[in-house]
Amino acid sequence: MIAIGVGCRSGCDADEIVALVEDTLAMLPTRRKALGLYSIDARRGEAGLADAASRLGLPLVFLAAEALQRFSDGAQTISPRVDRIHGLPSVAETAALAGVGDDAVLLVTRRASARATCAIAGRPL
Repeated sequence: MIAIGVGCRSGCDADEIVALVEDTLAMLPTRRKALGLYSIDARRGEAGLADAASRLGLPLVFLAAEALQRFSDGAQTISPRVDRIHGLPSVAETAALAGVGDDAVLLVTRRASARATCAIAGRPL
């Protein structure tokens, strides 16, 4: 099982998010079932995220910044902007790790498009 973490700027559209998620999933050596699309609760209400999750056939789960903070040590990317706004190294990476829970590892580190980021976490095989 994997979790897909997504960060985005306000107003990011579903097309951009779906394309980034699909490109990121293609980096996995084998297909694994996704638990869902995970993001920070500050993005609740973003139509692009909701539409992307629906198009991908995945549940959309929002997590509090405090819950994501617990997984900061597992992040491999640091975004100064995200750190300044949310106090996190990376929304996408910490959301993916939090979606899997304890013992999660990043399978694909943060990838970025113009207005979105995506990372994938899972448990070691």
